[in-house]
Amino acid sequence: MPTTAEENYLKAIFKLSGELGRSVSTNDLAEELNSKASSVTDMLKKLHEKKWIKYQPYKGAKLNRKGRLIAANVVRKHRLWEVFLVEKLNFKWDEIHDLAEQLEHIVDEKLIQRLDEFLGFPEVDPHGDPIPKSDGSIKHHKNKTLNDLLPDEFAELVGLKEHQSDFLQYLDGISLKPGALIKLLKRFSYDQSVVVSINNGPELMISQYVSRKLLVRRTKS
Repeated sequence: MPTTAEENYLKAIFKLSGELGRSVSTNDLAEELNSKASSVTDMLKKLHEKKWIKYQPYKGAKLNRKGRLIAANVVRKHRLWEVFLVEKLNFKWDEIHDLAEQLEHIVDEKLIQRLDEFLGFPEVDPHGDPIPKSDGSIKHHKNKTLNDLLPDEFAELVGLKEHQSDFLQYLDGISLKPGALIKLLKRFSYDQSVVVSINNGPELMISQYVSRKLLVRRTKS
């Protein structure tokens, strides 16, 4: 069984490799895990020896089938626990990440299966991120960002590119959560900020910095 540290590395590679499973550089992993590049290199060698990743110095690391399954299941547990914390224990969505980081390392698969069933087999977590299935499969977002919309287009907010607490608190302040209907009313050429209406509410200006972090799915209205 992988250690907690090994699971964290595999999860980080899973996150950074994206839908296509591209190789991840040592420097990118060091930044993601807030660690030294030398420490990352040492761990990548260990994971390679355990046959969970493919690693070549200066070319990066890539999950193999076994490593990807481990990483996907850690992500699965994390996101299921986030759903539980919000829906059943009434935590706010900006409070749950650190708690889920602890709970994601619980090993008992029967518990996780029961948790999934208890929650009604959710497909996404409170932030809109897809929850992997028990076999490791995951339906990645194939959506645009709010920044890609044109004036008079409608879209549903389906996910976020950032989960920092202050960002989530900002979204709470403008009543913007996954499932919200957004209409883009105007875009300013000067700084690419946009004016939107959320759930047919009053006009609101959103910066390009924020709109690039909001994943949306176009709708007809």
